[in-house]
Amino acid sequence: MEAQHHFASLGYDVRALKTAENAVVEPQAEDLETVAVAKLNQARHHAPDASAMVLVEDAGLFIEALNGFPGVYSSFAFDTVGCHGILRLLDHLKSEDPVQSKRLRASEFRAVACLWNGQEVLFGKGVCPGSIASESQGEDGFGFDPIFIPADLDAEGAPVSPDTLGEVSTHGATFGSVGVDVKQTFSHRRRALDDLLRQLPHRAGDA
Repeated sequence: MEAQHHFASLGYDVRALKTAENAVVEPQAEDLETVAVAKLNQARHHAPDASAMVLVEDAGLFIEALNGFPGVYSSFAFDTVGCHGILRLLDHLKSEDPVQSKRLRASEFRAVACLWNGQEVLFGKGVCPGSIASESQGEDGFGFDPIFIPADLDAEGAPVSPDTLGEVSTHGATFGSVGVDVKQTFSHRRRALDDLLRQLPHRAGDA
């Protein structure tokens, strides 16, 4: 679990919350924060004790040319139309110029990490900008990873513009065709957790 590694550095012990099937239901909403808070409020009732902190993550793929679709509906969209369905929706947006193609098919993965610390709800947010590939590549990762190419990063880990070659690059490879360590460098989920951790004190306890 990605969160276990991140929270261990501050002395937090992260454990998966076990609930009955359909005990936590994802609502229909317009943004990731609303979805995450709704799931967090449901999950809190299943915490092992009143002192336990509860963490919920939510993420989605937002495609500029589709007005942000699939966004908060990413899981449903993947289950219904899959990667090939998204590629068909963008099939008309192609260019022989690779930079222009990236601009036409601009997209980003967004993640929200939502934590109840016993007193208030804290948010961590992360974004990984990039573009949609012209065809599916690789079988690693999950969801829309095989069609998402992350933007290059500069020496400090910040994304660069499509016409710039960064210090860190997948050289056109999608998340589905790179290793876990490479993907972690770009990860929107990692960035959301890092953002959340900056708001937490060091301690020895459970999360």
